[in-house]
Amino acid sequence: MQAARCSVIPMPVEYISGDGFCAFKGVPAAESADFPAEVAVFNEQMAVLYGRNSSADSKNPPIRCVKDGPAAPEAYRLRITSNQVEVGATTAAGIYHGLQTLRQLLISGYEDDSPGVGGRFVITNAEINDAPRFAWRGFMLDCSRHFYQCASIKKIIDALSLHHINVFHWHLTDDQGWRLPVPEYPNLVETGSRRRNSLKKREVWSGGSYTEADIREIVAFAAARHITVVPEVDLPGHTGAALTAYPELGCTGGPYHVEDRHGIFDEILCAGNDAIFPFVEAVFKTLVRLFPGEYVHIGGDEAPKTRWEESPQCRKRLADLGLSDMNQLQVYLTRRFAGMLAELGKTAVGWDEVLEGDTPESPLPEGLVVMSWRGVEGGLEAVSKGRPVVMTPSTEGCYLVLPGMTAEQEKLVLGGQANLWSEMIPADRFAEYMIFPRIAAKAEALWTPRALKDYRSFCERLDTHRHRLDMLDILQYRGI
Repeated sequence: MQAARCSVIPMPVEYISGDGFCAFKGVPAAESADFPAEVAVFNEQMAVLYGRNSSADSKNPPIRCVKDGPAAPEAYRLRITSNQVEVGATTAAGIYHGLQTLRQLLISGYEDDSPGVGGRFVITNAEINDAPRFAWRGFMLDCSRHFYQCASIKKIIDALSLHHINVFHWHLTDDQGWRLPVPEYPNLVETGSRRRNSLKKREVWSGGSYTEADIREIVAFAAARHITVVPEVDLPGHTGAALTAYPELGCTGGPYHVEDRHGIFDEILCAGNDAIFPFVEAVFKTLVRLFPGEYVHIGGDEAPKTRWEESPQCRKRLADLGLSDMNQLQVYLTRRFAGMLAELGKTAVGWDEVLEGDTPESPLPEGLVVMSWRGVEGGLEAVSKGRPVVMTPSTEGCYLVLPGMTAEQEKLVLGGQANLWSEMIPADRFAEYMIFPRIAAKAEALWTPRALKDYRSFCERLDTHRHRLDMLDILQYRGI
């Protein structure tokens, strides 16, 4: 009998095919006294797809989740025999990842053309031992350029978790819209969340914002799937929507407008204006209250210094601080913003532009995480200075490159992520089309050991994986 091939994405560390198969009549359900929350999510995921005919009343093999397995934080083992399925791990995250691998196998093993309670599931006996290569396996969704509904975001998050993605980077503010409610600054959403479409002859407005209840719902939904939500509020650039709501925070006082164009704009927070600090503090306190994760992304990218160069306030601030150029003034702001977050118990993350002006005389704060997006150079510079980095190079696609790094520097690479900027993606379903199945390749790059990377194997498994995405009602790119 030919050994069954692994169809899982990302490829596990070890897959050992066994003889025979495990079959379920009706919808399989897991059980566990140690991990009831993870089991509940898995059972709900299966019920959403196939109905609520639980196997508890049948003679189906049990699916047991036990606190026994590899010690690594997200590691798991999955043993499938004809008599039972057992997921073992020492952590809840490990159990969840094991159940998601099982979910993949069960979706592929469904033997009924029409979903319903009468289906049959058949999966090959096997043992899987698995653990991630990198701790940060992320995906970023830009909800500023186009506003996406909560239901769509939850659908995307659930599908991300099937791929063992564990960070959801939520881009909430930009020139084209402010989506985060801040009680002390209500105009941010009342004014800054909506923009006029200048291409229309009649007055057409678009946009939206999330309520605190919306955000808590998304964060809880992600947490149940062992995904940390990292919010991003872009500072000091890409703040056109904020300046429209509060023009006194800019260098010129306006007038400003929420942009309906794409690009990089000169209007940014005024570095010489002390009013920006209580504003940023209020924003950070809101983020800390709503997002329990360790990290807050503060942007830092694409911040032209045109207005600062023209501003007497900014030139005075530069002179008072004894700095030589406006890039160092941005480092000063980054240091203050990161310090505010540190006092609130959070770690700041910034795009690789934050490294510009980072000198021994004007250093970035220790612990700041650099997200290298313009290429690999930012990541190389960051680790050379002993700074942790997340690799998301726009020039390298899904290939996670660590060139020229020493073994010690490689340890500073937390992982990587895929980014979806939404300038040209106006609808939720279009976003799905752009994410899937591309995220499968990124997931494999971040989870699977380098020695097991095999492009032909990935393509073969992707053929099977596309069916899973279809079952999840995911709109996906299928090639030309």
